[in-house]
Amino acid sequence: MSKDQYESPLGQRYASREMKHIFSDDVKFSTWRKLWIALAEAERDLGIDIKQEQIDEMQAHIYDIDYEKAAEYESRLRHDVMAHVHTYGDCCPSAKGIIHLGATSCYVGDNAELIRMRDAMALIKRELINTIQALAEFAAEYKSLPTLAYTHFQAAQPTTLGKRACLWLQDLLSDLENLEFQMKKLKLLGCRGATGTCASFLELFEGDGNKAQAVEDIICRKMGFDGAYPVSGQTNSRKVDYDTVSVLSGICQSATKFSNDIRLMSHLKEVDEPFTEDQIGSSAMAYKRNPMRSERIASLARYVICDAMNPAFTAAGQWFERTLDDSANRRISVSEAFLATDGVLTLYTNILRGMRVYPAVIQKHLDAEMPFMVTENIMMYCVTHKGGDRQVLHEHVRQHSVAAGLNIKQNGADNDLFDRILGDPVFGLDRAELDKIIAEGRITGLAEKQTADFLREYVKPVLDANKELLGGDATVNV
Repeated sequence: MSKDQYESPLGQRYASREMKHIFSDDVKFSTWRKLWIALAEAERDLGIDIKQEQIDEMQAHIYDIDYEKAAEYESRLRHDVMAHVHTYGDCCPSAKGIIHLGATSCYVGDNAELIRMRDAMALIKRELINTIQALAEFAAEYKSLPTLAYTHFQAAQPTTLGKRACLWLQDLLSDLENLEFQMKKLKLLGCRGATGTCASFLELFEGDGNKAQAVEDIICRKMGFDGAYPVSGQTNSRKVDYDTVSVLSGICQSATKFSNDIRLMSHLKEVDEPFTEDQIGSSAMAYKRNPMRSERIASLARYVICDAMNPAFTAAGQWFERTLDDSANRRISVSEAFLATDGVLTLYTNILRGMRVYPAVIQKHLDAEMPFMVTENIMMYCVTHKGGDRQVLHEHVRQHSVAAGLNIKQNGADNDLFDRILGDPVFGLDRAELDKIIAEGRITGLAEKQTADFLREYVKPVLDANKELLGGDATVNV
């Protein structure tokens, strides 16, 4: 394989074989040929003199695409659709005169892209469902494992690791809902000629408007769609691209939040993402185990989030019934958004299926902050069982907490807040009472129940409804 030309890393390194196939030239141009066949069949069914032999000839040559000949035609004609019309016609001589009859370039160009978007969204849905399943299993396994929760990345009240995973899960369920909405509303451009008025088909059918419209209905059914967008210019609205890539951007936003949390927990040594036996974490520091898969999620996702601006500008910049400043951009922006999102979801699932959790380190971090965590419980106990004044107790807790925190930061000392409280007569506590407060403190609140309820009431129904999509590889290429 020659290495003297640029090739996209999305194809070389990150995207799955399935997603690359959807956006391959073979799929693109064979879909064009299928659309030309659907058009010819519809026209024949409505009375145009097209012979079955011509259609059979076209059927026989859907996949044997002569790319060199097409490139030669395009270099002369400067028109990719007409280059492929001629290329197809050369191998279908009896059908050559009826290929593309009444259509404009966007009939194959836009419809084929909408078909590929439909298929790509179906693949993204399958990958998303499998990521949700892997994450649900993780949340269930760790629903009762206490862990230090953070606000502003400063220690706050504890939660459980499973409950934290539910935050990631809820985002993915929202993404799935948005994806399914876009899949449901996706339609074909249809077949309406140069400016969307069906004028060429009205002429073809000698003024019969019903037949001019019926062509489109037949084509939609043949291509597996329930209809076309109700109005169009020469193209379908470019807001379709924006709506679709926005969903991919949303998935990547959710994945980035997950990857950031994994990177932070990796720094705390509470988890490790998968790390193979011979994997090198750093070319200089041999001991390192960098969270490179999480970092790659963030990197690819950032590309998709930024890429969502491309269809936004394209949709905003269209002139009247058609302008061509969309074409080159769409060849890159839509396909690469799918390729990158495909890579992101593969990484997400791969991490979940191979991640290691270290409960002892998690407990160590929790223990280090525990004295601060239970001070409110101590105050409530001292008010209800010791007759203490809540405001006085609060002030003493504040003073002792500040002093203990300063001792930790300045001297690297252990947290001695409990010793300070036990030594303060305002609280009047002994060690047995303090241990009882800690044991009965319910430090993680309803986190375990919230996790179990969420998995049962919200996640399980989604997985049950999509069980036919479960399973599949989540191996990363590099």
